[in-house]
Amino acid sequence: MKREKIKDILGRQVAGGGLTAAGWVRSARLSPNVAFIDLTDGSTAGGLQIVLSPETKNFELMERVHTGCSVLVEGELVDSPGKGQKYELQATSLALLGEADPEQYPIQKKKHTMEFLRTKAHLRVRTNTFAAVFRLRSHLSQGIHHFFRNRGFFYVHAPLITTSDCEGAGQMFQVKAPGEQEFFGKPAWLTVSGQLEAELLALGLGEVYTFGPTFRAENSNTPRHLSEFWMVEPEMAFYELSDNMDLAEEFIKSLLSYMLNNDLEDLEFMQRWYRKGLLEQLEKIIERPFERLSYTEATKQLSASGKNFEFPTEWGNDIQTEHERYLSEEKVGGPVIIHDYPAKIKPFYMRLGDDGQTVGAMDVLLPGIGEIIGGSQREERYDVLLARIRKQGLDEAAYQWFLDTRRFGTVPHSGFGLGLERMLLFLSGMANIRDVIPFPRTPGNAEF
Repeated sequence: MKREKIKDILGRQVAGGGLTAAGWVRSARLSPNVAFIDLTDGSTAGGLQIVLSPETKNFELMERVHTGCSVLVEGELVDSPGKGQKYELQATSLALLGEADPEQYPIQKKKHTMEFLRTKAHLRVRTNTFAAVFRLRSHLSQGIHHFFRNRGFFYVHAPLITTSDCEGAGQMFQVKAPGEQEFFGKPAWLTVSGQLEAELLALGLGEVYTFGPTFRAENSNTPRHLSEFWMVEPEMAFYELSDNMDLAEEFIKSLLSYMLNNDLEDLEFMQRWYRKGLLEQLEKIIERPFERLSYTEATKQLSASGKNFEFPTEWGNDIQTEHERYLSEEKVGGPVIIHDYPAKIKPFYMRLGDDGQTVGAMDVLLPGIGEIIGGSQREERYDVLLARIRKQGLDEAAYQWFLDTRRFGTVPHSGFGLGLERMLLFLSGMANIRDVIPFPRTPGNAEF
């Protein structure tokens, strides 16, 4: 079926010429002498107005054209006398490809709640909002690859099935096959992170990144958590903590610039309906250096804030979302990088500081979202890493391959992780992480 994308049609410099357009009906109006169809094919936020007259071939089909139907229209593109559109298609023929009974089709041209649309995840992409969100998701993914490819990083694939727990938290989905014996000869789980495997490859390729789905069996139903989510995780040999922070800042700024240059239309849509001032905020983040605070300084500022936080702010406690948002939104008024956290609240693989109390960890905080990136300089010293593994009660034998990289040609190295869905929450202004992934998996929910 040869047809032109509506995005290309709307982007034409001049009208004229016959063409074929196909898509789904947003709305339809019929009167005896004229009919109108607002048509979308998902390629753009804008729709194409189709004007039909009794002379249009198969005009009688308009009796069956309703919101949600799919149609194929041939006609001529002409300058539109209506407001809000440059062109319209004067139809010469109409074909009805797929009907949608208005008494049964659930996505009518009216405002639906996000909760309702989650129950219709197989159809919600037909709405303006979710079409925009998933176009943003696609462009953001392309922007991630663009950033690392242009800097000479190699894209590598970490396994989804693993026999090690990267975070040491135990919140992992176990993988089992039918029968009593372990399919892989030992217990295996869905990965919570591709970091450990990315480290192995970075210690041979120099600079690599993984980008794929990760899984966490955390029984959480908050608007910020999913059981299946996508992570991009770069790992870099010969990077120390300061290099890691520099790259993370450059990465965020590059992604925002990429989105402004490649999907401004959808960002404008989200600004109009979901986050006022979004574009100005993105420009400010791109232009200004990120504030950098040690964990110790950050806890001092939190304690001196006079705020009645739910969670305590003493040294040694983890920094919670309410603290992150205060620092980035009220104290600094922009992105913040917090570094050098207490060792006792961080995983075993982070480099222990000379004080023996802190590790070279860093988190990037964005206004409105809190933590967007978490990372660290990795512990490259064999004896120190082995001691950390033992102290956290992990199975030493299960990490021999990881320890080997510290026995044979070890070097300083660093990395970080960015959650794709968290970044989309920031870019879209959506309130719930379930609304920036096509088919959310959460406790008690794995539909579609």
